Amino acid sequence: MHYFNSVAETLALCEVFNSDRANSAVALKADLLDPQASSQLVTSLAAQWGRLDALINNAAVFHATPLSDATPAQWDTIFAVNLKAPFFLSQAAAPLLRSSAGCIVNLIDVYAERPRVEYAIYCASKAGLIGLTRALARELAPLVRVNAISPGAILWTAEATPAEQAAILARTPLGRAGEPSDIAGAVEYLVNAPYVTGQVLSVDGGRMIVD
Repeated sequence: MHYFNSVAETLALCEVFNSDRANSAVALKADLLDPQASSQLVTSLAAQWGRLDALINNAAVFHATPLSDATPAQWDTIFAVNLKAPFFLSQAAAPLLRSSAGCIVNLIDVYAERPRVEYAIYCASKAGLIGLTRALARELAPLVRVNAISPGAILWTAEATPAEQAAILARTPLGRAGEPSDIAGAVEYLVNAPYVTGQVLSVDGGRMIVD
């Protein structure tokens, strides 16, 4: 499991996994803004187990960037973590994934296709990740499958007011937020779906069918 700032949480989760099955989890720290981080992460996990069956690209930067105030530094940071890192992690992991006939699952966002006002850079980075998913699905076929998951309202940000949450749920046909387990279940499905590649699976309570 990769982490950067969430040290205690990651180590605690590793302990849970390893108590259930010994040597099943390891915590690897890396700053995805570092150009060398991707290759270092893959080298570290190869040293740990010697193989890789699935790469889950879940790390992301999410914050508002109103057009009037957005800066090149914000663009660089958001794109570096949300799009550049998944590309170079996939590049570094590709040899191991080919050996195991493995897969890649990228975490997108409903905002990639239903843009949010004042989040243009974030939305563009996630839209780019959809394109990357489909391009790599072609380039890495037939040995490696590449898919994506597009979550809706799962975990609220600290800035999300009750009114904002209510407005989002009003545009969600199921009328409620999802759970992290919904995303975990979708990841498990895609990891074990041998005839599925190049797809974006929406796990959003139906928001994609609402105007």
